[in-house]
Amino acid sequence: MDYFIRNATAADLPEIVRVGSESLTAAQWTDQHYQNLFAASPSAPRLILVAIEPDGATIAFLAARHISLEWELENVVVSMGARGKGVGTALLAEMLSRAQKSASDSVFLEVRESNSAARALYAKLGFHETGRRKGYYSNPAEDAILYSKTLRNESISG
Repeated sequence: MDYFIRNATAADLPEIVRVGSESLTAAQWTDQHYQNLFAASPSAPRLILVAIEPDGATIAFLAARHISLEWELENVVVSMGARGKGVGTALLAEMLSRAQKSASDSVFLEVRESNSAARALYAKLGFHETGRRKGYYSNPAEDAILYSKTLRNESISG
């Protein structure tokens, strides 16, 4: 599949919302949460990436927040038609590369317990399971599995 990754802008918001709302395994954000993606926050700047096909269609996005020496992966969503083709891996590799260049120590995230594809991807990229949040997700109710990855003195691929 041909696509390229770039920084998202506020003009990408409708497509980001569309991709997010079409995925049952993604964090189901409210409209306000999506709107806040592009709000300025000097204390916790965000990295928002999109994967775009040559025809301009958005097929995936990633949102992460930089807090002091850590990054929180807030959401990564790949459209149904683009799954299993390396798009999620490419988005995460780009985010991890940028996180390393920011001299940060680690990246952390939570994921639905049932999202086995995402959990396998995180493990492949060197994330380690660190805990659980009971009943963290709703619609449907489900536990979150916590992961983290140390960035210092490690390669991006884990």
